[in-house]
Amino acid sequence: MNQKELEIYIHIPFCIKKCSYCDFLSAPATEQTVESYMAALFAEIEGKSGKYRDRRVVSVFIGGGTPSRLTGEQMGKLMACIRRNFSLDPAAEITTEVNPGTVSEEKLRTFRKAGINRLSIGMQSAQDEELRELGRIHDFAGFLEAYEAAVQAGYTNINVDVMSGLPGQTLESLRDTLGKLLALRPMPQHVSAYSLIVEEGTPFARMAERGELQLPEEDTERAMYEETREILAKYGFHRYEISNYARDGYECLHNVGYWIRRDYLGFGIGAASLVDNVRFQNGRDLITYLENPQDCREEEQVLTEQEQMEETMFLGLRLIRGISYEQFEKQYGRSLPEVYGPVITQNIADGLLREYTEESGERFLALTEKGLDVSNYVMAQFLF
Repeated sequence: MNQKELEIYIHIPFCIKKCSYCDFLSAPATEQTVESYMAALFAEIEGKSGKYRDRRVVSVFIGGGTPSRLTGEQMGKLMACIRRNFSLDPAAEITTEVNPGTVSEEKLRTFRKAGINRLSIGMQSAQDEELRELGRIHDFAGFLEAYEAAVQAGYTNINVDVMSGLPGQTLESLRDTLGKLLALRPMPQHVSAYSLIVEEGTPFARMAERGELQLPEEDTERAMYEETREILAKYGFHRYEISNYARDGYECLHNVGYWIRRDYLGFGIGAASLVDNVRFQNGRDLITYLENPQDCREEEQVLTEQEQMEETMFLGLRLIRGISYEQFEKQYGRSLPEVYGPVITQNIADGLLREYTEESGERFLALTEKGLDVSNYVMAQFLF
């Protein structure tokens, strides 16, 4: 009997220092608070896992915050708790985010011993001035130390985050950042390349309101986007999702799961879940969570079939491969043209969507290069 696949997300909301652009649910904390949180997290996992014991966990992603702030012992206990309470596939992809300045080779070896087999390291930029503007706790030398520690600890599946559109960033400085990224030996297997978004409530948003945030011009940011894609392609990184590039075989299984709507279960404050077409989310208040981690759900939405189809379209189109005509019809009992015919026809005519057939004969609908540039506009058209 085939077990239904499940992904697990663990939220560690603690960091050393809040970055100026960050709107994630995270903050500095004392060691006592971290220990209390981990105890509550274990209680939540143990208390809620019962109904999912028949699922096969194919990926675990530990995000934050700064999960690498945890000690090796804490990470080991976390992974042991997951293994006790879930059916973890022996080949599961298990990722933790890493912030330079919070790890050593010894710590990363303990993480690997605990079962972590993929790292996502936040470089963001190779320019120290840009890192200072972002409020990062490390410089480029600190990133190099963390990357070398990861390699020496035996990791062979490493993602590096880079950002564009930063305060003071130029096309030349981005090229230099990408050059230094691609000069790493061994080269990373995956690159996440994000454009800066100034989120409400962040220090950057307040600076922007005062006219103190000097960002690149729109044309420059557009050129950064294009050069990132072109440079990474020359070095064997194929773009498989709007913001993600990988060498063959190293696409992030966990993130792809979000775009294809694979069931996932989130633990920790603010963690979101999607199980059997029900979306739910934990509350964001730390004190409330510490007091009763097994009763922390605050939001729940039972998705209608219409909402499921909408999500299939605007999430699935994030993938460069696009959406399978056959899979859509198998899932919903209705063809893509039947549900979205006029929208598809118009966007194909406008050069924003394309249809293609793989060697297997399976047909797909995907964004064109032009469509990728205005992806949010295209995806919004699939909302009823």
